[in-house]
Amino acid sequence: MLHRFFSHAPIAHAHCDLYCGVYDPAQAKIEALSCLKTVQKYHDSSDDHFRTRCVNVKEQRAEEVKQHLMVLWADFFTKAHFEQFPNLHQLFWEAIHQAGDVKKSTEVADCEKLLELIDEIAGVFWQTEKAKGMGVYPPAA
Repeated sequence: MLHRFFSHAPIAHAHCDLYCGVYDPAQAKIEALSCLKTVQKYHDSSDDHFRTRCVNVKEQRAEEVKQHLMVLWADFFTKAHFEQFPNLHQLFWEAIHQAGDVKKSTEVADCEKLLELIDEIAGVFWQTEKAKGMGVYPPAA
């Protein structure tokens, strides 16, 4: 019965699971900045309970970074982008694994490295035609 109901419906074609304009590396960057700030607060405190909470929050935020990056990698970027930017797979691999390192670490340098990798991904993102038409602003150069 449903087949007959939808038999005259137009077929929709999309390159991603949602309409363009919802993907943005800023989501990963916000979480990575949260990791950095949390690690800084961790080092500024001598309260063991507070430091434990910092570690928990940092681990959650680092996992969010991984999720945002994996969705961006899998749902936004197309085969053509990976052909145009041959290092993009490697860049995502490094960034996702760096987020894993941030989960295991309380080192500021690990968070800063993650932010650098996300900024590299954002640079590629903003060079794509799909991002240019999204109506959001790229980060200042």
